[in-house]
Amino acid sequence: MWLSKHFSDLATRVAHASGRPLTFILAILTIMAWIVSGPIFGYSDTWQLVINTGTTIVTFLMVFLIQNTQNRDGAAIQTKLDELIRASAAKNAFIGIEHLTEEELDKVRRRFEERVKSSGADRASQAADDAEESVNRKAAEAAQRAAS
Repeated sequence: MWLSKHFSDLATRVAHASGRPLTFILAILTIMAWIVSGPIFGYSDTWQLVINTGTTIVTFLMVFLIQNTQNRDGAAIQTKLDELIRASAAKNAFIGIEHLTEEELDKVRRRFEERVKSSGADRASQAADDAEESVNRKAAEAAQRAAS
């Protein structure tokens, strides 16, 4: 828990700092300094290795930090959307559909599109009801897996 909290805090700070104009300017100045130093070091292999290694290390570390921040932001947004659905007149069947496969999501979307096109038609209504049941079942299974 302690490590997770500190990592999350660090990831948030680094992700926010990396998106600032000053950080971009510092990166450009670093590259400019490297380019200007080329003639001093005779454009040697070591000179090239410095920038290659530096950028590789920074990129490698930033991937993990930014991914952590995006994962937390995505989970927070999903939780907020679920609460809005739950608290509104919207169908609770949509809560948890992010756990469906892409094919299942396409099937649900197509059924609801059919329902809109032929509003009031029994066939589309039944298809939508079937889709809702499927979503509810999958969401319940996903919630059980998440709780365990």
